[in-house]
Amino acid sequence: MTERPELSEQLNAGVIGVGSMGYHHARVYAELPDVRLAGICDVDDEAASAAADEFGTASMDRSELLGAVDAVSIAVPTRYHYDVVRECIARGVDVLVEKPFVDDVNKGRELAGLADQRGITLQVGHIERFNPATRVLADIVPDLDIVGIDIDRLGPPLDRDNEDNVVKDLMIHDIDILLSLVDSDIDSLSAMAHDDRHVTAQFQFADDCVATVTASRLTQEKVRQLSLTARSCRVNVDFISQSVEIHRRSHPEYVESDGDIRYRHESVVERPMVKNGEPLKAELSAFCEAACEGSEPVVTAEDALEVLDVIEQIENRALARKKAIRT
Repeated sequence: MTERPELSEQLNAGVIGVGSMGYHHARVYAELPDVRLAGICDVDDEAASAAADEFGTASMDRSELLGAVDAVSIAVPTRYHYDVVRECIARGVDVLVEKPFVDDVNKGRELAGLADQRGITLQVGHIERFNPATRVLADIVPDLDIVGIDIDRLGPPLDRDNEDNVVKDLMIHDIDILLSLVDSDIDSLSAMAHDDRHVTAQFQFADDCVATVTASRLTQEKVRQLSLTARSCRVNVDFISQSVEIHRRSHPEYVESDGDIRYRHESVVERPMVKNGEPLKAELSAFCEAACEGSEPVVTAEDALEVLDVIEQIENRALARKKAIRT
């Protein structure tokens, strides 16, 4: 078991990989109270030095960094996740690794087992779980009898290199949210793709809830929305504006006006209070708390492995359907 700092002590945090996402991990660690950004590392020495200078920390090689920190964020390309996470676990350092967790589910299971044996906190960076709107939705869902869920995550092509297809890069967020909301096994799953930039998946759960999830890198409008239909209401979530609306049934009534009887049916719309904030800051705060307390993180390795298993099924079925159409 790794010895953990007391909550009253400062947590020494580091970042491995300071590209487009890792840069913001470094920024947030430098802003968090009771956390010291102890160092960063990157294969690009210039990028590492620039980020270190900006955030008042040191640029180090990986071995030196792991000797200086209690916890670390890993924001390197997915193909390197297994090796880097394994080294962190071996060095007794708590880990937050960006999604996708790994590129091989079996390797992910190995890492989860090693972390459990060593008493290491291992959290996976499914950041949309920490969107304030998602948290409000999670509070609402236990009181609902869910009928169906539709989720769209759409946007234009990327202006940066990304080795992950649209399923692993975008849809993965919404599969994680979907599985966290529906407490039931998947009975059936189908998937369709225009190409690897536009994919739709359809789900039927054992409790008869149905869901449709679409991810695209081919639209000029950026959309991050979820609509949930329940027997008592409809819930609309906008992850960009961090807003939630609940449309409930109203009671119809007859009213008299100037001697005429008229039918009136008004909709009732509730807008729960959403405490807007930066999801990454909430995510890293939760990770640091779990690392200090040795408690289970919000998004566990097991959660991420379940998501990856579904992602693999979607990729295989979308590809199989495309092959069938071509032949």
